[in-house]
Amino acid sequence: MANFLLVFDLDGTLVDSVPDLCDALNKVLHEHGYGPLSPETVRPMVGDGVAPLVIRGFAARGGGEAEARAALPHYIALYEANATRHSRLYPGVRETLVELRRRGYRTAICTNKLQGATMAVLRGFAIDGLFDGVAGGDRFAVRKPDPGHLTGLVDELGGSVARSTMIGDSEVDAATANAAGVPALLMSYGYARIALAELGARKVLDRFDELPGALDSLGLTP
Repeated sequence: MANFLLVFDLDGTLVDSVPDLCDALNKVLHEHGYGPLSPETVRPMVGDGVAPLVIRGFAARGGGEAEARAALPHYIALYEANATRHSRLYPGVRETLVELRRRGYRTAICTNKLQGATMAVLRGFAIDGLFDGVAGGDRFAVRKPDPGHLTGLVDELGGSVARSTMIGDSEVDAATANAAGVPALLMSYGYARIALAELGARKVLDRFDELPGALDSLGLTP
């Protein structure tokens, strides 16, 4: 039997990335003559991929979609060059990932962040070696909440949805897991835009280091 596969979201689950996302967005807005946005304003814009983020940022300052899309390549370059300057891993992430792999779990990343930016973050925090596979938002023809993003990664790793779970922080992650038929565990500290209690997760956790115990209690074991 294949080892149990834990599929993680990135932003808002493993990494508090809003500081660097906001910084890159504000640099691009400034270049186009717009004022800066606060991290609190940017936070609910995160989770659907880079284009929606930049479009929402420009819209918040009165800019149009065409202008935002024109600025997108420069935003991506700015962000990928500074992806871990101000961001941080959430407490317990590195140690818990090491422990989960020690217990025999396989681990992977499924995120709407672009593949290049995802790898920049993982390498910047030196945790890229803790994952068996990584699927950014441009790896497959679809992205979350389309279940094909998650199931495509599971298939690529030779796993099965019956032996997988999605660990995230938002309605996007919950919808992806529900559509794919895998259990969802959600972190309460992330970037959700609606109440987590409404999302049908198997468990909602307040700390990342609660994950091993939660998996044990649900029978989601290697």
